[in-house]
Amino acid sequence: MYQQMARIFGTDGVRGLANRDVTAEIALDLAVAAAHVLGQRGVFSGHRPKAVVGRDPRASGEFLSAAVCAGLASAGVDVVDVGVVPTPAVAYLTHSMDVDLGVMLSASHNPMEDNGIKFFDRSGYKLADEVEDQIEARLRADWDRPLGADVGRMTQDYTAVWRYVDFLVSTVPHRLDGLKVVVDSANGAASEVGPEALRRAGAEVVVIGSYPDGININSGYGATHPRRMAAATVGHWAHAGVSFDGDADRCIAADEDGNIVDGDQIMGILAQAHAERGTLTNGTLVTTVMSNLGLKLAMQKSGIRTVETAVGDRYVLEEMRRSGYSVGGEQSGHVLLTDYATTGDGTLTALHLLSRLAETKKTMSELASVIGRLPQALVNVKGVDKSRASADPDVLAAVAEAEAGLGETGRVLLRPSGTESLVRVMVEAATQEQADTVANSLADVVRERLAL
Repeated sequence: MYQQMARIFGTDGVRGLANRDVTAEIALDLAVAAAHVLGQRGVFSGHRPKAVVGRDPRASGEFLSAAVCAGLASAGVDVVDVGVVPTPAVAYLTHSMDVDLGVMLSASHNPMEDNGIKFFDRSGYKLADEVEDQIEARLRADWDRPLGADVGRMTQDYTAVWRYVDFLVSTVPHRLDGLKVVVDSANGAASEVGPEALRRAGAEVVVIGSYPDGININSGYGATHPRRMAAATVGHWAHAGVSFDGDADRCIAADEDGNIVDGDQIMGILAQAHAERGTLTNGTLVTTVMSNLGLKLAMQKSGIRTVETAVGDRYVLEEMRRSGYSVGGEQSGHVLLTDYATTGDGTLTALHLLSRLAETKKTMSELASVIGRLPQALVNVKGVDKSRASADPDVLAAVAEAEAGLGETGRVLLRPSGTESLVRVMVEAATQEQADTVANSLADVVRERLAL
């Protein structure tokens, strides 16, 4: 099947419906190709290449992980299977164990029917596009199969994840003693790791959504369904709540009154904390164009500069690595703290957010209130030629007129969808009524001018 696809790798590895789009055959072949591209350091260094393989608890991960391990070993790579772990744990272990590559089987926040394959280089970073292209090119290449003692060996180390937990707790600036926290792990990869990390850091933990059975991942729980966590926070009289997604690379929180604290607010709180400690590199926070204007205005008031990137945590990380910035992320809860991690890490984010709560002795609602959110309206305009969205003169004129009317208390963002024939019209304004009116007016112009 993959030979007919334009490109297997998407914005975050290979992802699709398990056993139809992401099959055991594709998993095995990708593992072989990745071994040839990423395992060369071991070959050139005179030792057998080595890999770490982890997965989230969804049922299809069992056979896909087995296929990946088999593919790597058949290509002469020694494999350490670390079992069910968060995606950032694989990134950490790949680097800390000094292996040549890491592989994570997960579809993140997607339904359990989906699955995916993510690769990490030996430093624990997700792969650049050109490296993914090299792996894809090797899918059709002939190769010499190792024989006898040259095939890879497979071992299991289900305790490795606790070294990752030890590391996370070691990064906490201020212990969480005295805090009561609700933790929702989306019945996913952090169902043990997340609550245990917070307990080790001193918090009293109330657990929900942390009982995975291979089928219930992301179903009504987790970062994409935070209301249940928010309600439990109020019901248990907790100081705060945190929700992770299925592979625990993102975190959404709630305050003591059950109000959602999103990624923008979390980033703002952490950026202010780092600025106070003198660890916010160049006084800069990296966000995407979808972050609420309220975050940018709050950062300006705190003397913190913001840099915007395209949507996607990989683009945030690219900018952070290029310029050496230390804090960044997305409204969705992908928060990057590059002083400690090479990828978004929900548990790390929760620990540092709660550490700030304990340190300041404020309520979560007080911390979050500093990061105001402007009213926002989003309209998806379907059935249009998205390729002309940034060139049509009438559309551009309408956007310019809307921006002039909004002034400094609002903004307009027209963004073609990456996967559908639609254009997203996002407007932020001083009031919800104004945001809705402007967004619908612009959507009418897009619909009229770009209709297919």
